[in-house]
Amino acid sequence: MVKQARQRPPTVGFVSLGCPKATVDSEHILTRLRGEGYEISSTYDEADLVVVNTCGFIDAAVAESLGAIGEALNENGKVIVTGCLGAKEDVILAAHPQVLEVTGPHATEAVMQAVHRHLPKRHDPFQDLVPPQGVRLTPSHYAYLKISEGCNHRCSFCIIPSMRGDLVSRPIGEVMKEAEALVDAGVREILVISQDTSAYGVDLRYRTGFWGGRPLKTRLAELCKALGELGVWVRLHYVYPYPSVDDLLPLMAEGLILPYLDVPFQHASPRILKLMKRPGAVDDTLARIRSWRQVCPDLTIRSTFITGFPGETEEDFSLLLDFLAEAQLDRVGAFAYSPVEGATANALPDPVPELLREERKARLMAFQEDISTQRLEAKIGQELTVLVDEVDDEGALARSPADAPEIDGLVIIPDGLELEVGEFAQVRVTDCDVHDLYAVPIV
Repeated sequence: MVKQARQRPPTVGFVSLGCPKATVDSEHILTRLRGEGYEISSTYDEADLVVVNTCGFIDAAVAESLGAIGEALNENGKVIVTGCLGAKEDVILAAHPQVLEVTGPHATEAVMQAVHRHLPKRHDPFQDLVPPQGVRLTPSHYAYLKISEGCNHRCSFCIIPSMRGDLVSRPIGEVMKEAEALVDAGVREILVISQDTSAYGVDLRYRTGFWGGRPLKTRLAELCKALGELGVWVRLHYVYPYPSVDDLLPLMAEGLILPYLDVPFQHASPRILKLMKRPGAVDDTLARIRSWRQVCPDLTIRSTFITGFPGETEEDFSLLLDFLAEAQLDRVGAFAYSPVEGATANALPDPVPELLREERKARLMAFQEDISTQRLEAKIGQELTVLVDEVDDEGALARSPADAPEIDGLVIIPDGLELEVGEFAQVRVTDCDVHDLYAVPIV
């Protein structure tokens, strides 16, 4: 009897663009694909079709997404588009009418239906195709944990709510089950993300859920306490400075979660914040930052700001610099304002010329460099626990509790050849530059 050659499984190429929230969406789609028997290809020529998960937040992201779609069409020819730019199907089809289908963001089921239509599945139910933690795009030792989708805010520069809808929190038991699976798979750092992490559970009125038979309110403080029991680093991103955040600082001081807050303040002029439709009580924000640091002196605060928002005067920009001088933030990113199609800010009067927007961004970053450097210099001589990301012939690259992957600095350890990727290590800080620390291992 002649055995038939094993039929090649259907294969999908995948391109993932955008923020960590989009990365989580990509991971969910990839997990479903693998669970249904599809193979994942890292090259266009080995794929039967390609899924492109797009970003559409600002013009540069739209251009990058359209370019990625065009490349996939040129290299493969069969392309399904999803993600935030998918909410603007007309924009995609105007540029690339030959795409097979377009879905919006957070649309795993719609993507799978499109894949089924254009590349029917051949699932072997006797194979265990998916690891318990799912398919992930991050290194094995850290992972993003998305706790909600959508946003209730209506910031005038942002179109995310029109793409992803209002806040929808995940049940706390489901979140904790996913977190446990990640830890069981070897993850050492969980990065909690959403559009507005501090609003977790608001839409559910903080309904009580269950984890391992134990009741837990669907609220950020309770979630953080439970995550802190898993024995790994827990890092919070995209936190609004609500009074409820105060409840998290004792958890940080106790070491249950990392003393780290990513708070997108965006500006510090009350007039500009009002035009942005964001909280404008700057004095209250500064007081809250001071109180946070009293409870947890090791707290790291990172933030992002927009320069050149419509109507921003030199006085408004000076108020922003004054805020930075007072707040002494550890990490700061800045974006020159970019008009986004569909954002209400586009209709505001007195647009700032592009060159001035960029010039103010450069001034802000130069101003912040001195602050960030001084805060890093204060760590020289300290002993830190770090998580090792890479080891090569030149030493090790690691991150401290103050450093989120890809957006913050590194701890550079030239003598770290014996350290292991994905493991914690103790080091002593010896020097710093504008962004990074230098350290030696403590044997």
